[in-house]
Amino acid sequence: MSPFPVRMEDHWLPQPEVDPGRARLMWFMLVGECPPVAELARLGQRRLAGLDGLDLVPQQWLHVTTLIAGFADEITAEQVGVMAGEARRLLARTPPVTITLGRVLYHPRAVMLGVGPPGALDPVLRAARQATRAATGRGGELYREPWTPHITLAYSNAAGPAGPVIEALGPELPGRQAAVPAISLVSQAPEQLWTWDLVTDVPFGAGVPDQAEGR
Repeated sequence: MSPFPVRMEDHWLPQPEVDPGRARLMWFMLVGECPPVAELARLGQRRLAGLDGLDLVPQQWLHVTTLIAGFADEITAEQVGVMAGEARRLLARTPPVTITLGRVLYHPRAVMLGVGPPGALDPVLRAARQATRAATGRGGELYREPWTPHITLAYSNAAGPAGPVIEALGPELPGRQAAVPAISLVSQAPEQLWTWDLVTDVPFGAGVPDQAEGR
């Protein structure tokens, strides 16, 4: 995501590593209802609104992609229950995580807010990996290596110069802090849109689950 791209690409073109006919179970941190995130996203998107070639992400779909658990048709309902229960156990004493926002990240296919400080969300990623492994025997996959937590503001829908996009938004927006209260397991539509179906929420700091509940 650095240095700045010279040209934008069409995000919606089929990607060779993605099977377009199968939904995936994903670990997301859903942040659209967090006021500081929504406020900063609105500010950034207002600056981008007059540009052609961008699809702005609606507030309700703002999220931090964390981990791909696997294809939805390969994970049973029982495994989903195990995954969610293990994540609740692992995150029972993790308080809401304070993140910092303001830095803008550019990719040829997207414009994003960087999420800091570095390492703040690493415990959440580790818990998602461990919970996924406990349920499926596999630790899941990152959407991109290395994991760079971010919130996508807009996806590019056409090829073209990146200069106007970068000039409109610049390298930074006003700094904000926000508290992330939970991680969610969602079913991502195979069309690679930003929409999903919520499977379950796992709140941070909910206390240690009763042993009987985890059976």
